[in-house]
Amino acid sequence: MKILRLWRIFAERGCLPDASELEWKFKMGDLVQIAVSPARVRRPEWLKVRLPGGDNYVDLKRILHGQALHTVCESARCPNMGECWGHRTATFMILGDLCTRRCGFCAVPKGRPTGQVDGQEPERVADAAAAMGLRYIVVTSVDRDDLKDGGATLFALTIAALRRRIPACQVEVLIPDFRGADEALETVLRARPDILNHNVETVPRLYAVARRGSRYDRSLRLLRRSREFEPSIPTKSGLMVGLGETFEELVAVLRDLHGVGVDIVTIGQYLRPSRDQLPVARFYTPEEFAALRQEGLRLGIRHVESGPLVRSSYHAHEQTKSLSDCVIV
Repeated sequence: MKILRLWRIFAERGCLPDASELEWKFKMGDLVQIAVSPARVRRPEWLKVRLPGGDNYVDLKRILHGQALHTVCESARCPNMGECWGHRTATFMILGDLCTRRCGFCAVPKGRPTGQVDGQEPERVADAAAAMGLRYIVVTSVDRDDLKDGGATLFALTIAALRRRIPACQVEVLIPDFRGADEALETVLRARPDILNHNVETVPRLYAVARRGSRYDRSLRLLRRSREFEPSIPTKSGLMVGLGETFEELVAVLRDLHGVGVDIVTIGQYLRPSRDQLPVARFYTPEEFAALRQEGLRLGIRHVESGPLVRSSYHAHEQTKSLSDCVIV
């Protein structure tokens, strides 16, 4: 009866929704609306991937879990995990697995780490990278706004540990914004990563919903300051599409990234990790990704990796290699 009364109220107000657009739950005997979301949209064929498996996948999982390490591949539920782990590549996520921010697109667990840092983590990352036979290593982290330096010191220690353990390796770091602190950025740059990556993620208009706690202008400033502090270290940034932005807004972001000297840009389709994250507004076609790539190159960005399944560290080694014939100025 309560369900019928609630439904009748909707009808009388002229706002009766389609049943597929509502999520409900029972609470204390009453039917309560908990979210409004668009009807489920089937993923197009070009976004379907194989389930993880195979000997390399199993071996990498054993190594990583044996070292009590986290990867963004698992924590963010990356669709490319099966392919990447099958080729013995993974992105290490340091500073724990609790993020102090609540981005609307991200599946990484949220919480309050209360200043805890594992000082042995850099050595375990180096040991795992050596056991995996890696020569190109990507290191990222959760946001750690509870730390004075945002975790910059542990990034630097991890780079140093990797250099000691695998002298010929290349290291790419995907860093948070450190709340705009130049000292934290310089700490990372002094450790000499091969690539400094910081993702702007989306267009400025969507920051309030998609990147709560972050600021578009602060991210651009970090990328600009990185080139000012260490011009010889290439910079990189990434964008998701499908959150409700326009093509013109994306081109404006590409123009901004070129303006602060970014060398590599990645563009990929946003895929909703679970019902707890923002819904997908639409799926871009491969042709639209190709058009975005052409726009980036036209604007002067040196390498643009654009495709439905592209992620920031997807084929990262090949992206960096594409710069090898150019002189960084």
